[in-house]
Amino acid sequence: MRPIRRSILMMSAAVLLASSFAAGQVAREATAVKVDEPIRIDGVLDEAAWKRAPVLSDFVQFQPERGAPASVRTSVRILYDGTAVYFGFENTDPEMDKIAARISKRDSDLKEDDAVAVWLDTYGDRRASYYFMTNLLGTQCDGRVTDNGLTTDTTWDGVWRSAARKTETGWSAEIAIELSSLKYKPGRQRAWGLGLARIFPRRLENCTWQGLVDSPTRVSQFGLLTGLDLERAAKKLQVIPHVVAKLEEWNALGAEAGLDARYAFTQTVSGNLTVNPDFATVEADQEQINLTRFELSLPEKRNFFLEGKELYSQRISLFYSRRIGDIYGGAKIYGKAGGFEFSGLTAQAKPDEVMGTDSANFSVFRLKKDIFKDSFVGFLAANKLVGGRNTGTAGLDTSLNFTDNFRFTGQLAVSYGDFRGSNVAFFLRPAIDTATFHFHVRYTQLGDTFGDNANAVGFIRDDNRRELDSALEKKLWFKRGFLERIDYGSNYNIYWGLEGTLRSWQIDETLTFDFKNKLSLEADLTEEYKLFEEEFRNRQMQFTLGYNTREWQSASVAYAFGRNFGLDFDLVKGAVNCRLLRDLSLEYGLTRLVFNPDPDGDSTWIHSLRTTYNFTNDLFLKLYYQVNSAIDKIAIQALFVYRFQPPFGLIQLAYQRGSMIFGVAGERTDTLFMKIAYMF
Repeated sequence: MRPIRRSILMMSAAVLLASSFAAGQVAREATAVKVDEPIRIDGVLDEAAWKRAPVLSDFVQFQPERGAPASVRTSVRILYDGTAVYFGFENTDPEMDKIAARISKRDSDLKEDDAVAVWLDTYGDRRASYYFMTNLLGTQCDGRVTDNGLTTDTTWDGVWRSAARKTETGWSAEIAIELSSLKYKPGRQRAWGLGLARIFPRRLENCTWQGLVDSPTRVSQFGLLTGLDLERAAKKLQVIPHVVAKLEEWNALGAEAGLDARYAFTQTVSGNLTVNPDFATVEADQEQINLTRFELSLPEKRNFFLEGKELYSQRISLFYSRRIGDIYGGAKIYGKAGGFEFSGLTAQAKPDEVMGTDSANFSVFRLKKDIFKDSFVGFLAANKLVGGRNTGTAGLDTSLNFTDNFRFTGQLAVSYGDFRGSNVAFFLRPAIDTATFHFHVRYTQLGDTFGDNANAVGFIRDDNRRELDSALEKKLWFKRGFLERIDYGSNYNIYWGLEGTLRSWQIDETLTFDFKNKLSLEADLTEEYKLFEEEFRNRQMQFTLGYNTREWQSASVAYAFGRNFGLDFDLVKGAVNCRLLRDLSLEYGLTRLVFNPDPDGDSTWIHSLRTTYNFTNDLFLKLYYQVNSAIDKIAIQALFVYRFQPPFGLIQLAYQRGSMIFGVAGERTDTLFMKIAYMF
């Protein structure tokens, strides 16, 4: 271990010394105009105040021709008042009939449509930002970026308005972001970090106002929004009560009430309280094929755990909120002050009759300290208390950005509980990232009982390992010919048990070709050795053919074959996204896995069908159907949603048959939910 540590320290010191001689790029500056008159968010920049705001233009391509001027003109103006900050976009387009505007579901991937984006580093510390995106339909996508672009959390939801219209020369968009949704420092002559982008999918073009960047989310390369005179937001308290009624097999099971509340102690520190929260109508977990012998991680979808969720993201995951089932209630504090970012939560889980577990208390504390220009050191502790016994994790982590392209991350953790073996884990990872290139080397060590304790609150797939891996990714763009882009990626992984036994090695290779006729071809190869009860040599070769109109609609088919833990297999996958009508979309996925021989009947069919009809962006009907033959699962969900106070104030009606929980068949009973939530 000492030679590895010494080599990494020497490498880090050399890169840091070299970076001290590199000249930094001068940040572009923008000015927002303070206004008194109201701004109507209708997609038309017709108020007189817009004409007084300076115009920001001269966007630069991030891709495909990095550093070249944008192929189409984008102009942005910025206003603000005591309640919101406003962005007005004017986007020229020489082919107006081809403007892509298909996505209407909130928080969908708007990069498939013509779209515009705003990033706001409201602390001005070049470390983290909020982001907001919209398209011609006014669809909203928002979230948080942290660790100078290393981590993106798509689950954060703010209160903001957006609208867009076609114009004589293209399209325009207006965005109004409520200051009460943001954490910032009030005062005069404040400066925020600012990133602006336009997505032009017809040409696979992504251009930014901030100039030549290594990534649109690289906060340290943002421009500046200067001259802001900011008061503390007037609205300190936000309360969202809800009522849920439930019918099962058409017999009334009564109604339950609860609430979520958020209070801003300052503009940078807030507290959250939840009482009897409802998680019943959360969107279903989609079934997946798992060819490994390890647990799959599932995304968090419950509101109480979402704000500040990105703060808990770690390579060795010490806190995994999906370990917490339904809860009686919980409290949380989250904020930033004096260069410290912190979050703490506690929740009391209900007994789980299915799992046979008692009520348990979960507590988590996270602290990060800003160091240098855009680096941090952090601490996290998570604990589960049940029956007087404590089980959990604690540890330190860091991300050191020596230059815009060279980063070192590391972590040291311990677990505690009933298992008394080796409970220490750590990793070291230097990495190089540019706009078209990535390389890293990582060494990880996990004690032989570290995961046994840690998985009470965290997510550890396997322990008892000394692991070394590396990855290389390269992207090539072509101006001429039939090819548009080639992506190559490789990953090499090997690990031993702590006693020195070789347990696994794995090689992954991926090569993707994107053609200018919108077809794509991908080849994936995996070779691996696994030692479990016996030695296994696994192999998988997969070919994927896809077609993407670059207007959200797409189709793909994949065929894979190989050998998995002593059984030959064939795997077929298909997916279709299409717009049946202007407001009716359909997503279908099919997976067919066949083992040969198949002594245990593990061959599987998985179907998933999701269709959505949008009356408006905030009034829609969604139908979801999925089948997993391996566990005899058939599940149906129909969900009607009216968001009269987006994103939190809503009415939901849901019909459900079968289980929406991943990997659980459930009883095929008919259940009807109705939920009403109001935001004060």
